[in-house]
Amino acid sequence: MVLKTIDLIKNEIPLNEESVVISEAAKTGLVLVDIINGFCTVGAGNLAPREPNKQISEMIDESARLARLFCEKGWPVLAFLDSHSADKLEHPYPPHCISGSDESNLVPALRWLENEPNVRIRHKDCYDGYIGSAEEDGSNAFVDWVKDNKIQVLLVVGVCTDICVLDFVCSTISARNRGFLDPLEDVVVCSKGCATFDFPPSMANNTKDIMPHPQELTHHMGLYMAKQRGAKIAKDVSISQV
Repeated sequence: MVLKTIDLIKNEIPLNEESVVISEAAKTGLVLVDIINGFCTVGAGNLAPREPNKQISEMIDESARLARLFCEKGWPVLAFLDSHSADKLEHPYPPHCISGSDESNLVPALRWLENEPNVRIRHKDCYDGYIGSAEEDGSNAFVDWVKDNKIQVLLVVGVCTDICVLDFVCSTISARNRGFLDPLEDVVVCSKGCATFDFPPSMANNTKDIMPHPQELTHHMGLYMAKQRGAKIAKDVSISQV
């Protein structure tokens, strides 16, 4: 039997995901990265899926499940929303998620988060939510959120696995290692709660700047790189009652 390229790669660089049980004794925060219409809702914009996508649908379902658990317990939740000024675009990507547009809004399955008292919404204009949280006075809204809530465990979900999620996770782990995020200890990425986009070679051949981006492969590589940086990769997440 001939293995597909993705299977060969997974054999060469296995991910070894784990089941993660979050203790109620640990201060835990949930970060949702860019689960917005412009990246997840069919036909919502230049970077939105053109047709229903299983990986994205499963990501939304798992993210909504975890968000419900956190809100029921009143635990801190931070939602990053990609939002760009029309005159500040992200090369090589086409215009997307312009501030004030419906593209920058949470997907319908998560819009209820806007009314939850334990949820903070943060608009960002770059890939990396850590960098996008920098304020003009030199402070950082994400750092303050971690410290104010005394977060020890950070659970991350969202899109895209290999771009905004990975950039945010890498910056967060680097900052933790430097002592900028005390008392943060663990960064956990939920694989079912993450997704990326699919842009096969057949489509990339017709564009000037955007390279091929096979969904399953780049999703795996995003998770692999996050783990290599020091994140835990969770195949499933539950909360201990003890």
